[in-house]
Amino acid sequence: LYLGWEGVGLCSYLLIGFWYRDPDNGRAARKAFIVTRAGDTAMILGLFLLLTELGTLDIQALQAAASAQWQVGDTLPILATALLLGGALGKSAQLPLHTWLPDAMAGPTPVSALIHAATMVTAGVYLIARHYQLFLLAPPTLEAVAWIGLLTLLLAATTALAQNDIKRILAWSTISQIGYMFLALGAGAFASGIFHLMTHAFFKALLFLAAGAVIHCLHHEHDIFRMGGLRRRLPVAFWSFVIGSAALAALPFTAGFYSKEAILRAVWDMPGSGHWLWAGGLLGALLTGIYSFRLVFTVFFGRARTEPDCRPGWKMALPLGILCALSLLGGFFTLPLAGVFPARDHAAVNHAVEYLGIGVPLLGLAVAYLLFLGRQISIAALLASPAGRALQALWQQGWRVDALYDALLVRPFTAVCRWWRAEPVDVAYNAVIAAAHLGHRGLAALQSGQLRWYATSMVLGLILLLAAVLRHAA
Repeated sequence: LYLGWEGVGLCSYLLIGFWYRDPDNGRAARKAFIVTRAGDTAMILGLFLLLTELGTLDIQALQAAASAQWQVGDTLPILATALLLGGALGKSAQLPLHTWLPDAMAGPTPVSALIHAATMVTAGVYLIARHYQLFLLAPPTLEAVAWIGLLTLLLAATTALAQNDIKRILAWSTISQIGYMFLALGAGAFASGIFHLMTHAFFKALLFLAAGAVIHCLHHEHDIFRMGGLRRRLPVAFWSFVIGSAALAALPFTAGFYSKEAILRAVWDMPGSGHWLWAGGLLGALLTGIYSFRLVFTVFFGRARTEPDCRPGWKMALPLGILCALSLLGGFFTLPLAGVFPARDHAAVNHAVEYLGIGVPLLGLAVAYLLFLGRQISIAALLASPAGRALQALWQQGWRVDALYDALLVRPFTAVCRWWRAEPVDVAYNAVIAAAHLGHRGLAALQSGQLRWYATSMVLGLILLLAAVLRHAA
């Protein structure tokens, strides 16, 4: 597992930096590689701990040994799962190791579709689900998984609301949807988390490939506010975006609706903080509906600002059509996981919870319509206030997490590197060299080539030598 884990990281690094002549791509690839290395360091420490304590890294034998030797709530399973969680946070771009994913949009759009749908960012979810027996022995870690997922999905959803780049909006939406998967895992609903992973792969690949078609036909334009009025000019991309955004927002009868509804029901049944987590997940569903259809209404409705110079051919349209079908029907095909994960106790069905799960995404769609298409609510008026401007700036910069890391980690590390380049051993060594050069210049000045200077020097030297001998004899 660890070999494939690192292989995914290496391949993602190479794919993100595919257009290596652009310095931004190189920086994005290095950032992804370095940030995920922080999580991978924690993961390998966790693997060493498991090998030392349980004597194996075979996953089935490992979980059987853990269940036999450890009790629920023991220190060792909590420590081991916390270290594994560190690796999952890095790969799946969850707080606090999420900052690499939006910058990874510098790579080609099909690469983004691959990374977001089925490889890099889903690896952390798979890691936790694959080791579910270990995590069931560590309730505090599972609680942390749920809260990290909730905080990440809310941070990413609010950030997506303020982005202008079409691919960065989708990147932040991926971080948010992975947060829902972590929320499900933390609630013990492992099958629901994997189900959402599957449905998310369908509609997120659809959205990225449709975004690639739009970018390709608009001379590589990424700013959604330089688009507009494309629904008639690019009908294939338009319907792909409508279906993909509906599934992303979990509108009824789409694939995303069934998987997200299963997550919210499981979180509601979670003992302890389940109702608070459910309320946060419901708020995230509202925000998802708003930013999903903000994208659709801004890009495909209104006044045309950039004329497309082509239309997607059948080679583009065919995969989009297949993914549209899966985004609509994928929710009807559940994975056969009943015998894989332990059965969960279900409380009586709360119909109010179900109705809210249906109504809140529709409310998000309605709010997006009022804000960005119907214009019944003026965005300019909302942003004119000092609070609105401050909030927009905060969300556009991803809650300034990158700036925080720059102040706490990057700048101090750079300063230490500069100091280390002139550390004490080097200073002393350079001082010896400078003294030798100074002495050389002084002695060279004495070599004047004049005979009287040499004779005088010899007489003075002889006098000093005789004086030293006489003093010693006395």
